[in-house]
Order: sequence, then C-alpha cells, then structure tokens
Amino acid sequence: MFLPKYPDNPTPPPAHHHAPASAPTDPTPARRRPTVPAISISTGTVVAVLTGGVVLTALLTAVALAAVSVAIAAVVLRSLLNDHRKR
Repeated sequence: MFLPKYPDNPTPPPAHHHAPASAPTDPTPARRRPTVPAISISTGTVVAVLTGGVVLTALLTAVALAAVSVAIAAVVLRSLLNDHRKR
C-alpha cells in the first residue's frame, strides 16, 4: 500500500548537450568578487574580551546573590512579624 513507485525505465534521462562555444562578439569583462579584508585579532583584544566576560559574569553573580539574600531576609522578617502579631 505504501510502497514507493519506481519508474518503468530505470535509465536516467540523457545529459544536456551544449553547442560548441563560438567566439563572443561582445566580450564582457569577468566579474571579480569583492575581497574581504583580513581580520587580525591581537592578544590585547583577546585579553580585553576575556576580562570583560569575567567582569560581567562576576557582576551577574553578585546581583543574583544579592537577590537571593534579599528574598531570604524578606521571608525571615515576614515570619518574625507574623509570629509577633499572633502573640
């Protein structure tokens, strides 16, 4: 039912035959691809990128730790205030 249907003639179609090229009457100049300038990466650039990454990671970690400590302080204060109100 779901078997593939193969063509009756398994030979591929004939290849395209090109006419022999005659001398062009209007020669066009060959297109040149634009050259891409070479990118040079110095050691100073690598050091700057790595230092920036380390500093940003440290700042993100500090912000995350501050947020966690504020959340813990809020839970502790809420617990203390609720316990104080019940007495």
